[in-house]
Amino acid sequence: MPDFSIEDQYQGRIAGIDEVGRGPLAGPVVAAAVILPRDKRLPVELLSELNDSKKLSVKKRDHLYGVIMNCAEVGIGAASVREIDQINILQATYVAMRRAVSRLGALPDQALVDGNRDPGLPCAVETVVKGDSKSLSIAAASIVAKVVRDRAMARLATRYPFFGWEGNAGYGVKKHMAGLGEVGPTAHHRKSFKPIADLFDAMMDGR
Repeated sequence: MPDFSIEDQYQGRIAGIDEVGRGPLAGPVVAAAVILPRDKRLPVELLSELNDSKKLSVKKRDHLYGVIMNCAEVGIGAASVREIDQINILQATYVAMRRAVSRLGALPDQALVDGNRDPGLPCAVETVVKGDSKSLSIAAASIVAKVVRDRAMARLATRYPFFGWEGNAGYGVKKHMAGLGEVGPTAHHRKSFKPIADLFDAMMDGR
């Protein structure tokens, strides 16, 4: 379970940063920056229940999201499908992270970033591989980013009901691929991702 052992190595405001949405075929990539209180303002349940968002149920993530938003400093950033296609998914992820940090009340003294690459933040950075299972701050960021992105994809699913985005968040699962075969890609699909690129090429060839 994640804890504050990495955060305790630093002084000041420590932000955990994580992203969600690098792998899907559709939708934005979303990042969150979270500065948790490290005193009696921190709800006890966050100490005992925070974990990598992928290991939590939807109900638990939604609940913890509300708790985090009520007690922490939170910045949320995203990069659009157009940006992903223009600059590639890795660079778009860094853009989303930088936007998340910029939307905190003030720059953190230290950022803990999930992964092994510095996204070019305007503050000190430590990268932490599998950080969402080691750092409470990164785990909190993973939950915020996951809930925000999943809700955005669920809203899009009401306009594009063929792909099952409310359940698969844009990943290339069977229902999503069946929808692509039935109605083709939308403006929210990533043209730079090979299965989508092939579909767009086929559409152009069939003009």
